[in-house]
Amino acid sequence: MGNCTKALELYKKALQIRENSLLPSHPDMATSYNNIGSLHEKIGDYPEAIEFLERACKIREQSLPQNHPDLATSYNNIGSFYEKTGDYRKAFESHERALNIREQSLSRNHPDLAISYTNIGLYYEKIGDYLKAIDFYEKALKIRKHASLVNYPDLAASYDNIGELYEKIGDYAKAMGFHEKALVIRQQSRAPNASNLASDSNKIG
Repeated sequence: MGNCTKALELYKKALQIRENSLLPSHPDMATSYNNIGSLHEKIGDYPEAIEFLERACKIREQSLPQNHPDLATSYNNIGSFYEKTGDYRKAFESHERALNIREQSLSRNHPDLAISYTNIGLYYEKIGDYLKAIDFYEKALKIRKHASLVNYPDLAASYDNIGELYEKIGDYAKAMGFHEKALVIRQQSRAPNASNLASDSNKIG
């Protein structure tokens, strides 16, 4: 919490500097608003968080091309906010906007696309449409498996996401296979998280 408070102070100082030197619609203003909003969300100050995130998004909508990756980032962040606060429909709408932009503007194996596919999959999981959720989680997994720089925690999480869904639909053999792959990845990565290893061991035990 202390680090977040200090970072928030620094971000607000940066915002003051930009307010004194830039037009209100400048994209760098959106960067400041986005950073401040994300920190407010992290410390649980949700009214402030969504206010700053929406300010950032509004500037980007007005100043950037419709398929700009930074605009997708804003939609993604707003979607994650609504997901955290339990408004899954609003979360889905924002994540879908982010995904549409990323599919147009990023390479097919870009890690941000995997994030968007995961977010959409989470929505379908929340509403109980497990087959659609699996479809999106598998798209994320495919990207993460073929990334030039593999992010092992994200790759393991993708396997676990799919495994948990197969558990929910009663296909325990498939579920175990995915959880075993997640466990192997965490064991082979350089700095495995002990709590995650224990969690995976429980899932396949």
